Amino acid sequence: MDKFVYFNHFAFEVKRLNHPILLDFPERFETERLLVRAPQWSDGELVNEAIRESAEELRKWLPFARNIPSLEESESFVRKARLNFMERTDMVLHLFDKNGGAFVGSSGLHRIDWEARRFEIGYWIRSSRSGNGLMTEAVNGITAFAIRYLEANRIEIRCDSRNSRSASVAKRAGFTLEGVHRNWQRDVDGALTHTMVFAKVRGDEF
Repeated sequence: MDKFVYFNHFAFEVKRLNHPILLDFPERFETERLLVRAPQWSDGELVNEAIRESAEELRKWLPFARNIPSLEESESFVRKARLNFMERTDMVLHLFDKNGGAFVGSSGLHRIDWEARRFEIGYWIRSSRSGNGLMTEAVNGITAFAIRYLEANRIEIRCDSRNSRSASVAKRAGFTLEGVHRNWQRDVDGALTHTMVFAKVRGDEF
């Protein structure tokens, strides 16, 4: 395929699929107490500090916390997340306290299906900031963002059935438990676990 034919084929595919890389939307927004924004170069140090603080609480549920990353690994992850955000393939969002600017945790929109406009919200919060409703606030803000700017038709939250704190966030944010995937995956100890699926759907919840 020569360059001219390739270029025209690519342009046709972009137009046909309404390619997400062409979508323009804000990279940051605010809730009552939080600044929510896309990752930026040099965020790695902040993320690494929060993971180190919270590893004991996170490692049971999140693979990245099982072995504490180095500063370089955290910065590499942040830079890749930045590129993914720009390509619209995955959208990590960092959470900062508006009062002082401290890094609170991370969330985002994942497992994206742009044709169906389906997204999954994931999240974790550093241990010192848990228990104050900040993650529920973040989830509500990200849900509103996805509805307004991304024309979301379905938004999911998935979590281990044993992770009561994560499930509570989904419930407080108004997500409906649709079902449980039994024996869905193995945990760090090799035991089979069940995954709860919560959702909000256009025409029903928004």
